[in-house]
Amino acid sequence: MDEQQLLEGAKAVLEANDHGNFTVPASGIYPHQWLWDSCFIAIGLRHTDIDRAQKEILSLLRGQWANGMLPNMILGTGRQGRWPNIWRSWINPNSPDGVNTSGITQPPMLAEAIVQIGGKLSKAERHSWYKKTFPALLKYHEWLFNERDPHGEGLVLQIHPWEVGMDNTPTWMAEIKEHSQPLWITAIDKLHLGPLLNIFRRDTHHIPAGQRLDIIDALVLYSTLRRLRRKRYDFDKIIDHSMFAIEDLAFNCIFIRANQHLEDIARFIHKPLADDLKDRIKKSQLALEELWDPMAEQYFSRNFVTHKLINQSTVATLLPLYAGVGHKGRAKALVKLLEDKHLFGPEYPVPSVPLNSAWYKPTGYWQGSTWVNMNWLLIDGLRRSGFADHADVLSESTLEMVAQSGFNEYFDPSTGKPAGAKNFSWTAALIIDMIKAA
Repeated sequence: MDEQQLLEGAKAVLEANDHGNFTVPASGIYPHQWLWDSCFIAIGLRHTDIDRAQKEILSLLRGQWANGMLPNMILGTGRQGRWPNIWRSWINPNSPDGVNTSGITQPPMLAEAIVQIGGKLSKAERHSWYKKTFPALLKYHEWLFNERDPHGEGLVLQIHPWEVGMDNTPTWMAEIKEHSQPLWITAIDKLHLGPLLNIFRRDTHHIPAGQRLDIIDALVLYSTLRRLRRKRYDFDKIIDHSMFAIEDLAFNCIFIRANQHLEDIARFIHKPLADDLKDRIKKSQLALEELWDPMAEQYFSRNFVTHKLINQSTVATLLPLYAGVGHKGRAKALVKLLEDKHLFGPEYPVPSVPLNSAWYKPTGYWQGSTWVNMNWLLIDGLRRSGFADHADVLSESTLEMVAQSGFNEYFDPSTGKPAGAKNFSWTAALIIDMIKAA
């Protein structure tokens, strides 16, 4: 593997997808700015252009709502970005003036990106950078606790699978299809009309249909969005009549780590956090252990209404390593899952669902394929959890996979073959980070 050649290739991908103030995930298919995409992208850019990395993050903040929410999408202004606008964010009075956004959020990777950028700055520059970004970051975390943890139990809930970034992950699709699949979608499915509707999809013009969401899944996600839009993205109205809401394991693991970063940033710039916020941060760390299933020896997401664990094993099962699970025995149990070649340890890096899952499809979107961003989170978590050797092995195999197959959106975990969009920005950015961190 020629690391210098890999590094130059990654830089070229980011340059090609650069839209000035932000980077699109991939040209053509993804014309907007996405929240966690830009955070991962900034983590890579900090090694090659620190000013551009900062600009990537500041571009996200222009979309922040008055209530503190950071939307998962800031819509582009070109032809692709303007039409069709399915979100209509302006129907909610909290949405920003002059900026079209989505009406939901995404995994809170912002604090991680801010700290990673800060690590490349001098002490004085870091202080200035943290002071500039801290108000928006604090407001976002306060919004998550205040709105998405309505009972003060420590875990934040999500209202759409797009909020967790893993659009059709089995955890969510199983719940949605059980509780809230509309009759009209069921009819389309039973009448086998899905292939006809694929004609109208833009994504399958770029990528084979077998590597994208199934049309029925896509319709279900769109129908769920329309319900949120009808309620004007008003959380109180949504949660009062919601047929499902999930305390997603991956989202909460990322939030727990983000809160650790928030505390570090506040300490560095001498901005004391409110006692209530500090109490909720501590409670959040403890509440993660409520998602442990002792019989399965795994962590799972939880139904917010029933408080029942959703026993669908996905890559999220391993993310307590990233959150910093305090129970050493449970951390070892997760590493054991990583080592099992029949579960999360195939020939290539960790898949989005284990190989023995009924949902497993090697090039299925978030239902089997390998994603570099999830492996980056695991590598970071493994290092901080005392499993440096495992982190090194996973990092090396990820680099080799991308060197072999290119900077794709995702990969087949059994063969390493590329799938999804080509020249994908966060793949390129995180490869830069892995090379530079080695």
